[in-house]
Amino acid sequence: MSDDLAFAPISRQAELVRGGEVSPRELVDLYLERIERLNPRLNAFRAVYAERARAEAEQAQARRRAGDERPLLGVPIAIKDNVDVAGDVTTHGTGAYGEPAREDAEVVRRARAAGAVVIGRTSVPPLCGLPVTESPTFGVTRNPWDLDRSPGGSSGGSAAAVAAGLVGAAMGSDGGGSIRMPAAWCGLFGLKPQRGRISLAPHADHWHGMTSLGWITRTVADTALLLDLTSGPAPVDTDRPPAPERPFAEAAAGPPGRLRIAYTLKHPPGVVVRLDADVRRGILDTVERLRGLGHEAVERDPDYGPEGWSGIARIVRGVADEARSLPRPDRLDLRWRRIAAMGAAIPRPLLARARAAEASAVARLSGLFADHDVLVTPVAPSPPVLTGRWEGHGALWTFFGAGRMVAYTTPWNLTGQPAAAVPAGATAGGLPLSAQLVGRPGDEGTVLSLAAQLEGERPWAEHRPPIA
Repeated sequence: MSDDLAFAPISRQAELVRGGEVSPRELVDLYLERIERLNPRLNAFRAVYAERARAEAEQAQARRRAGDERPLLGVPIAIKDNVDVAGDVTTHGTGAYGEPAREDAEVVRRARAAGAVVIGRTSVPPLCGLPVTESPTFGVTRNPWDLDRSPGGSSGGSAAAVAAGLVGAAMGSDGGGSIRMPAAWCGLFGLKPQRGRISLAPHADHWHGMTSLGWITRTVADTALLLDLTSGPAPVDTDRPPAPERPFAEAAAGPPGRLRIAYTLKHPPGVVVRLDADVRRGILDTVERLRGLGHEAVERDPDYGPEGWSGIARIVRGVADEARSLPRPDRLDLRWRRIAAMGAAIPRPLLARARAAEASAVARLSGLFADHDVLVTPVAPSPPVLTGRWEGHGALWTFFGAGRMVAYTTPWNLTGQPAAAVPAGATAGGLPLSAQLVGRPGDEGTVLSLAAQLEGERPWAEHRPPIA
């Protein structure tokens, strides 16, 4: 029963709390026990708020008795270690942090307002700048499906925690694939929403407009629920997408109708990528499932164009700016000081050109989405890689190696439109496979609806990794 509760959707956990069948304290204690037992092998959590979470759970129980019906009352969640939580330091995966945050970030405040209990902070790589989660300061985070492999990055701690049943949902951020790749490598659902859908406050933007906040969960419905509860602009935000036509949970619960779907195995120019045979098989199998569901699916390669350099420039300059914003940048290790120096060398006029290039990229790709509702691509070119892949290598080797891993995901950070990682089976060795669903600008609803339809055909949340 405990295992089933730990792996239950957060929407189900909330129902059990509202019905008095389980208490918030029981939920918190269940996850704290699992964290104590499994986290030493995974390193998914950088910090665990045991006593604080128990106190919040007791408060939630008192509210329930008083008739409080907040949608996530007493449900534990985790927050990525680049998003402020009041009373704790935000490390960005480094030792360069300073004083604890005085206030919650806006997205954390909204999750708490919905009744959620923050149980801890999940691990990230330095400056969230790698597609694996390995930090000289806080160690290596491992994949619950194979402890010798990475859960991806930079939201790798969040994905490992959810996949192993250490928490029901966890915050992620995505500046080039950092929600989608960890979700893909851990067998989970991960949506990068439309840029600006979830406020970045107290920051106006991040990585010069490349980053979106989102959630990593086991089910599509849980992501849709969290998106409804935490989306919307704050005064500081520069990106303000139009409000959705209907609630995201409603979109995820209904069929999408017959869609026109394009699929591609092509990656953008300018980078050498070798697509793994298992990944190819997962994509083509997903396409056949979509056809079996009644959708039209045709192969069509996007006209990615030459603007890819501009996204990389914005990311690398963003990493450099983040390094300089930390209280103790001198505590960064040599490799990350060099990477930050590379980014700092990008002059302001070139950065302005990089941001201006976004309009031509959007226009170039709009033709495909005029004819098709959704694009299907790989997420990463390979299944989960072995840990230590970038360990001991210099800044340039790290930079180009990481770039190859996010070739399929970064274009949609550049355009800002929604994209999701959806489980697509497994390798013969049991490692998760995934497909990327890219939606029209502002159309998370169709992505969620289609993903939920695939989930009905392939109920991935029923599968648990060996460590669990």
